[in-house]
Amino acid sequence: MAKISSNDILAILRRFDIASDENVPRNIERIKVSNPSPLNTMATFLFAKNIFYILLDDEANDDEEYITSQVHSDGKAAKGQLIINPNDESRTYGLPFKGKEAYLFAVTSDKKRLDVELAKRFPDISRSVWQKHIQSGFVSVNNRVVTSPKSAITDADKISVNLPEASDYSEHTLPIVYIDDNVIVINKPVGVLSHSKGAINEEFTVADFFKRYCDYNSDTNRPGIVHRLDRDTSGVMIGARNDETATLLQKQFADRKTKKTYYAVLKGIPKSRKANLDLPIGRNPSAPSTFKVDIKGKSAKTYYEVVAVNDDSNTLVKLQPHTGRTHQLRVHMKYLNTPILGDRVYGKPADRLFLHAYSLEVTIPTSSRRTFTADMPKEFLDIFPGVKINND
Repeated sequence: MAKISSNDILAILRRFDIASDENVPRNIERIKVSNPSPLNTMATFLFAKNIFYILLDDEANDDEEYITSQVHSDGKAAKGQLIINPNDESRTYGLPFKGKEAYLFAVTSDKKRLDVELAKRFPDISRSVWQKHIQSGFVSVNNRVVTSPKSAITDADKISVNLPEASDYSEHTLPIVYIDDNVIVINKPVGVLSHSKGAINEEFTVADFFKRYCDYNSDTNRPGIVHRLDRDTSGVMIGARNDETATLLQKQFADRKTKKTYYAVLKGIPKSRKANLDLPIGRNPSAPSTFKVDIKGKSAKTYYEVVAVNDDSNTLVKLQPHTGRTHQLRVHMKYLNTPILGDRVYGKPADRLFLHAYSLEVTIPTSSRRTFTADMPKEFLDIFPGVKINND
């Protein structure tokens, strides 16, 4: 294989009027030399952020189709054009160089989105996941971190990916309330996410814990998950260990065949000691991540009953949602002007959100109807010492 050095390439570029005397050999980058046939030598390289091919071939005879076929022999089928020899009035392509004919092919690359190109290069990772990796600063273009998935790139750009190692949560655990061959039930602590919000998982979640026990959805970021609790809500959460159980549980949640009981501490005292609330909920357009009571919203029904009131006008209530709208209990209590204590979105911050999923009644495989409970948190009992909880 004949050698083509950066000095040779620079000399040819100068004679094609592509490079000037101000350019130096180190401006020629990413040189790759090959032999498309025993009679020629080809070099591909990067210069001034553009990709070029140089073909040294005495048999080409200025045949554009043949020269292009040699360029495409690397399998990339690069789009571009042959550069005319500016020193020849007959407008030929060949340029004499060290007893050979040198042909110069300039690649013309269409600009592409960074996330699209990465998904093409690494098909095992979805485009949406690449978008999150880019936004997290794990991708560089030409040695500079790029955080916009929409960034335009060309084939001449150098893309570097530096993904963090997957976090090891093997030492993390959660309190198990019940487990058999089909389900796992836990008492989810405050502050733990049910599952990561995307493919990038930066903290321990219930799903990470369920993955040790559940085959259902084990290849996703939601293994075992059939329902969820908000990060700031504690209490009973059930997971499916196999596909058949997942189908059974999901249908019960969808058909409202489960019975869920929560306890909450309210800031203030409701006017009625108990009530069935039928207040539709819709998204709040002024704050799209929140919700409000809205006549045009979706049906939302909650039963509440006052359990105790203390001297600070805090109220312990039992809550039983008959529908499962996002933030339903928090929005309904806010509507009564008695927001849940510690609700940073619909009320005021405190040491925690005083909302606890106390019990879940559900039918599980190979068993009759079961009710699983999670003990009342200490923080609740500190506010209402000696309170008696009705398990009905």
